Amino acid sequence: MRAVVQRTKEAFVSVRGSIVGQIDKGLVVFLGVAIDDTMVDVNYMAEKIVGLRIFEDEEGKMNKSLQDVDGALLVVSQFTLLGDARKGRRPSFTQAADPEKANKLYEAFIEICKNKVKIVEKGQFQAEMLVNVSNDGPVTILLDSKKQF
Repeated sequence: MRAVVQRTKEAFVSVRGSIVGQIDKGLVVFLGVAIDDTMVDVNYMAEKIVGLRIFEDEEGKMNKSLQDVDGALLVVSQFTLLGDARKGRRPSFTQAADPEKANKLYEAFIEICKNKVKIVEKGQFQAEMLVNVSNDGPVTILLDSKKQF
């Protein structure tokens, strides 16, 4: 499972001109599910993301987590995070999970996060979305449940 996590002051995702998810201060998570991911990966990513200390404390140091600042979470499914562009110019998506499995693990991730964070919004699975993120910092963190980076 891969994630791009961005600290935001505000963000929203829309489908065909209608907003389907919107948050103020918090994190936007672009989440990609791999063919070999399991609930172990889901739990790891939920714990890691909610606990990431990437919000500033009173001294301006990144010492606070999403929970510490009572922030919100916007989760957007993005299979292209599993794209492999090491050969040629067209990415291969053979490591991305099939839609049924990906949606199941995506929704499981959201449910786990709902038990940890007050506000959890999401995009629409398998939809063409427009995502607007006011990246605060900018702070962007890359995560991989298999710890490949």
